[in-house]
Amino acid sequence: MGLIELFLIAVGLSMDAFAVSVCKGLAMPKCTFKKAAIVGLWFGGFQALMPAIGYILGAQFQEAIASIDHWIAFVLLALIGGNMIHEALDNDEEEADASLDVKTMFLLAVATSIDALAIGITFAFLKVSIIPAVCFIGIVTFIISFAGVKIGNVFGARYKNKAEIVGGVILILLGLKILLEHLGFLG
Repeated sequence: MGLIELFLIAVGLSMDAFAVSVCKGLAMPKCTFKKAAIVGLWFGGFQALMPAIGYILGAQFQEAIASIDHWIAFVLLALIGGNMIHEALDNDEEEADASLDVKTMFLLAVATSIDALAIGITFAFLKVSIIPAVCFIGIVTFIISFAGVKIGNVFGARYKNKAEIVGGVILILLGLKILLEHLGFLG
């Protein structure tokens, strides 16, 4: 997997965290560097941790399902991307909450990084070098989440749904690319 593909996966995965970060920024009367960094660290840390856990789990089963791993990667990425698009188009409004306490941030970080667990399983099947990959994903998510808090504080929730749709489309297209490469349709 190349750097561009990894970057696109990192951006796609970070869109849930971006959306929540925008909501956090929206709810903050005053956004400081420290508050944005706290949000970025929580989301970036969990976006790095979850694929590592998924990779460990996926490596356990890699031998048994090596012949269909490209299908599994495609289905997981398509489901994750489709779910992100569905959530973005859903009319349920999320309650904006400025709280940065440990319980709140832990639950949000886990909720926004569950998709990354499945990506980690996919990485095991694709034999991705996991340490640099999870570090890269964590850093990209930190930056995007940090920016999301600032953007939310300045502009409001205008771009939240669009970001989730873009993230979902990126993941679906990457899954399709992996499948087509494995089937020999792409070089």
